Amino acid sequence: MKKESDLLAMLQGNAENGAYPFHMPGHKRNTTLLGTELPYALDVTEIDGFDDLHAPSGILADLQARLAHLYGAKNSFALVGGSTCGILAGIASVCRRGGRILLARNCHKSVYNAVELLGLRPIYIQPPVDPVSGIAGSVPPESVRAALDAHKDIRLAVVTSPTYDGVISDIRAIAQIVHGRGIPLLVDAAHGAHLAFTEQNAHCAVTCGADVVIQSLHKTLPALTQCAAAHIGGDLVSPSVFAKYLSVFETSSPSYVLLASVSACVRFLEENAENAFAAYAERLARFSASCLELTNLFVLCKGQDPLRAHPAFFDFDAGKLPIVTARTALDGAALCKRLRREFALESEMAAFSYALCMTSVCDTDAGFLRLLDALLAIDRAVSSRTTPDFGTPPLPKVRLSPYEASLRAARTLPLHACIGKISAQTLWFYPPGVPILVAGEEIDETTVQLLESAALNDITVYCAEGACDSPDALTVCD
Repeated sequence: MKKESDLLAMLQGNAENGAYPFHMPGHKRNTTLLGTELPYALDVTEIDGFDDLHAPSGILADLQARLAHLYGAKNSFALVGGSTCGILAGIASVCRRGGRILLARNCHKSVYNAVELLGLRPIYIQPPVDPVSGIAGSVPPESVRAALDAHKDIRLAVVTSPTYDGVISDIRAIAQIVHGRGIPLLVDAAHGAHLAFTEQNAHCAVTCGADVVIQSLHKTLPALTQCAAAHIGGDLVSPSVFAKYLSVFETSSPSYVLLASVSACVRFLEENAENAFAAYAERLARFSASCLELTNLFVLCKGQDPLRAHPAFFDFDAGKLPIVTARTALDGAALCKRLRREFALESEMAAFSYALCMTSVCDTDAGFLRLLDALLAIDRAVSSRTTPDFGTPPLPKVRLSPYEASLRAARTLPLHACIGKISAQTLWFYPPGVPILVAGEEIDETTVQLLESAALNDITVYCAEGACDSPDALTVCD
């Protein structure tokens, strides 16, 4: 690659060229005053030669062309507002206020934010739950077909693949179904930016025919937090309309430090992907083989737990490590605490029946070995119990759209007094940010029991205002 096409090299050169910055940012690259702990010297605005992310014609246009070439997309966009701004822009570029949208019920809260902001009417598909782990499975293509048959006015379908937990859906089949109706498919692949470079590359949503694919580079690739990418394929979504809405939902002052990280990530993939991902696959394979020694804990789709044991999964991301506690006396939160306190291992999240460890191409042999040793030690120390059978919960009854619920007067009631009422709040566990109750849905006994269980297991419930103040009350529509 030519050095002048490397954004990081350009920023380094700019820091050394002696020009005085009578422009933003306000730190003026004054490292004498401010120190060098933060990358002040590299942080610039849209000065001459550095292009404009919202009207790219130079180095940023080149960066986005390289992104598109890497993934095989028609058009690609570098994002510095995480996947969230791309999801909001993607939905807004297709749907119109009051329209109907098809959602997998386990979509991220940013999808629900778009639904509320645009006053959309959601139709939900509930993925089946894996009875062994309690993890939501793949979106069945036949459920997509049935929903489209029942609602002829759906304008967009939205699916998450892979999910936060690593579950992959048959995106190729789903894309064929929705395209048969002339409807675009948006795939939240925030956790799938790496798939194109692995042995599971056939499941990359871009190559599977999705029309809008949103990826968080920072989640599974070497990039700084907030770095993401959006890809447009086919002719059902206009790249220019997407760019228009991206300018609405993304900052007008994009960080060049983050853009340099996107550029560095792209360069890493261009130059090192083949060898680095081959070594990563070998590490995962060795880890999986060593998981055969576990007897009480088990790692999903590793060791003695094959994919075929989970018919709710179309496929599973080899890089995600949900450590299932369901057949032990531990829960996910307790496992996370032990990993942190006893072994200095920080896991990604805790759920009722498992703890999630995320891996990437940047993990080391030493890191995998530390995790394995910790799991074996905990496994030997825990007692076993009968494995519960996790069922697929019914979808809550939709009484109002989220937008309609937002217009209603609201009041707070004790938890059990809320049964049968309409929720004025959307509630979720974070991570992963998947709603357990959406504004406009009827609060039922199952939801109340889930919230009570979360409180007992020290799992925080969140709403739009932040962490819920009390697990014993909810806000309902009058």
